[in-house]
Parts: sequence; structure tokens; C-alpha cells
Amino acid sequence: MRFTRMGVVETLSLGFTYMSPLGAIAALLPLGLTTAGPPSTWWLVIAAAGQLIVALVFGEIVSQYPITGGIYPWARRLWGKRYAWLAAWIYLCALIVTITSFTQFSIPYVGSLFGFHPSNTQGFLIVIGLLLLALALNMAGTKTLGAVARIGFYAELVGVIGYGLYLLFFKRNNSFAVFFDAMGTGGGAPYTQTFLLAALTGLFLFYGFEACGDVAEEVERPGRSIPRAMILTVVCGLVSAGMAFVGFILASPDLQAIVDGKITTDPISAILDSAVGPAGTKIFLAIALTAFISCVMSLEAALSRLVFAFARDRMLPGSKYLATLSKAATPRTAMLFACAAPVVLSIVVLIAPDSLPRFTAFAVCGIYLCFHMVTFAALRMRLKGWRPAGDWNLGRAGLAVNVIALAWGVTAMVILTRPGSSDLGFLDRWIVVAGLVVVVGSGLLYMAIARPWGKSDAPAGDALEVAAEMRAARARSATSVVDAA
Repeated sequence: MRFTRMGVVETLSLGFTYMSPLGAIAALLPLGLTTAGPPSTWWLVIAAAGQLIVALVFGEIVSQYPITGGIYPWARRLWGKRYAWLAAWIYLCALIVTITSFTQFSIPYVGSLFGFHPSNTQGFLIVIGLLLLALALNMAGTKTLGAVARIGFYAELVGVIGYGLYLLFFKRNNSFAVFFDAMGTGGGAPYTQTFLLAALTGLFLFYGFEACGDVAEEVERPGRSIPRAMILTVVCGLVSAGMAFVGFILASPDLQAIVDGKITTDPISAILDSAVGPAGTKIFLAIALTAFISCVMSLEAALSRLVFAFARDRMLPGSKYLATLSKAATPRTAMLFACAAPVVLSIVVLIAPDSLPRFTAFAVCGIYLCFHMVTFAALRMRLKGWRPAGDWNLGRAGLAVNVIALAWGVTAMVILTRPGSSDLGFLDRWIVVAGLVVVVGSGLLYMAIARPWGKSDAPAGDALEVAAEMRAARARSATSVVDAA
């Protein structure tokens, strides 16, 4: 059965709305300012540079293996079934937490748009409504997924670039020097330490480009389209988020109050109210809500395709049902799971609201761990002689790029797993590591008991052989063309 195909624009839009620079402004700009002041904005550049290198490696892999599911099939074909199962398990858990965290970030902006301060219960209902709306859009089929992703893409561009440039050129209240001014953050600690604490500002934003590969079997000419879409996703994300961060910070009428944490409910709306008035603020919030909807839809789409790919290889409990396709060739049962799992986790957040920052930190580190399980598997295979044979590859530069990508990933994970402030309890200081231990440990326990990889007969660890076959096929094709001429 064939999927309806998406073009490169829809594929780029899917990755871009998954990344959601507009959502990043809403969620991360206040976090960065209160943690490390305006210099926290430099994390956008650092993270984008590192993730662009990762996108180059992923581009080579997906070009040879344009298979639905992304991280899971890439890890399986580069290493093996057991390794892939663990990578996909971590990725699945991290995506569920990411969806939950992102929907929670939307609550104050929905409240500001409609003029009320949501209670915990109202916030929970907003989250459930957002998750169900995203599910309905995904259920409508691949064409709808692509169309809504494009709408979200344009909303993101208008919201982040349009407002960012307007604030930058016409409403500037601060000088560019603030991007080198900590403004009293850190409480006397060395600023290097304070700056590292703000790493989430960039690290949370610059993933999502891999979603372009999650839907590989639904994309036209995936071997060429998806690598380009991944690269463009990172570049467009940096340009748009950078313009917006700079514009909002420079337009703030009382930047010190935001840095000091005195404006805690919705600092973005506070900046906009002073710059564009209530009407302009409402327009921005409406655009932001559109971006949130599109982002959650993209996240659910990525999770459902991962679950479908995992179940198609009989790697999950209930695989028979999770791997079923609708008449429109979409994995609807997996889509239901992609909505239901964040709903369950949202109940936990409702009961324990303070758990949200812990979930978010784990989600980011979990995603990075999965990414670099793939870059490590690719490097291992390269050292065995693998030369990617897809339509898009880096040639001789591939090995060096792969090494740099893995080094960046290890650095990012070390930063993310650093202990919190010494005045916190032991668990709170090491919450990211604790979350990873729980997820990895539960995955290994399930593997030991159920041995899920033994139920799959899907190809694994065949990157060398497939690359050789692809090159031989191209050589035969070229010979045939010459003979015909």
C-alpha cells in the first residue's frame, strides 16, 4: 500500500513546525533571560551550528534509507535490532514527554489570548483540547498533515520574523550591548557556569529536523528532498528565532525586571503590549496559538510514525494493532497512541505541576541521546568501510563531519546532565540522569524479559551491503544508457 506523497515544502514545514521557533520564544526566552540574561541568546547560534552538522549526517543516512520511523530504522540498519530497539524506546519516551511539555507551555498564551488566568484544571483542559485537535488533524490524512504544516510554517514566519523585525527596527529600547551583559544573573557565581545553565535555551529548540525523515515513505523523492529539508529546517529556525529573540529583547521597556523574574506570568505579552498595543498583542497570540497547534500536530505525527515503524517490525506489545493502516494508508491506531500517552502524562503534571521542568529536561537529553546513538552507529559503520550510497552524500568529508557531530552530541549531553544548584535535594540535582536511568533501565529490563528483537525479521546491520548494491545498480544503469546511446 502506498502513502499519499508530500513535497519538499510540506516536508520542510513539518520539520520547522516541529521545531517551532515561535513556541521556543514563548517557552525559552523568559527561561534564558532569568537564568543567564540576554547573552543566553548566543545558545541559539551554538546549538544551531552543532545540530546542522548532525543534520548533515542524518541526511546521508536517510538518503540511503528513506524509511518511515527515522531514528529506529536508521539505528537498525546501521547497527542491529537490539541497539535499534533501545534507541527507539528512549526516543519514544522522550517524544511523549516533549509533546506533554510543549502543550503545557501553551497554557499562559491561550489564557492571554482569551483574557483569563488559567487555573490548573483549566490548563489541563486546554492541553487536552490541543492534543485532541492535533489528533483530528492527523486523522484527516497526509494531505491535511502537509497543508496544516504549511499553514503553521507561514504562521511561524509571520510571528517570529515579522514581529521580530518590526520590534528591532521601530521599537528598540535597548542597545545591542545587552547581549554581552549578564545583568546581574548568576548570584556572584562564575558567568561560565551561569551561561551553561541557560543551555536549554538553544538545545530545546534545535531538534525536530529529524521529523522530516520520520515520514520518509510519504515524501516525493525522499533521498534528495529530506536531507535538504533537514538542513533548511535548522537554518530557517536559526534565522527566524534569532530575529525574534533579538527583537523582543531589544524592545523590552523594562528588561531588568524580566531578568530579575519580576514579570513571570507572560513577559512576551508584556513586551508586546508596550510596543504594539493590545490589538497587536492579540494578533501575535492568535498566530502563536496557530503555531502551537501545528507544532503539536507535527510532534504527534512524528511519534505515530515511530510507533508504526516499531510495531511493523513486531517490536512492541500490541504490534498487530499499532501497525495497522487505514484506507487512506495512515497509521491511525498509532496516532491514537501518540495522543493518549501525552494525555496520561498531562494528568501527572496536573497532580504535580512542579514536575514539568524535570520532564522537559529529560525530554531534551533523551532526544540528544537517541540522535547520537545514530551518529555513533554511523561512525562505527564508516570505520568498517561504509560509504553512504544515497542520492545525497558528503563524499570524503563524511567521516570528519560524523566525528564532529558525535563530539558535539557528547558535549551537549554532558551540559544537559550537569547537576542542578547545590541547594536542591539530591534527586532534583540529578533529575536528568535519574530520568535517563529509569527509561534506559526499564527498556533493558523489557528487552531481557520479552526479547522483542527476536520477533522481527526486518533487515538489520546491512549498511555496507546495501551501499554496495546501490552502487552496483547505478553502475549497471549507467552502462545501459551508454550502450543504448
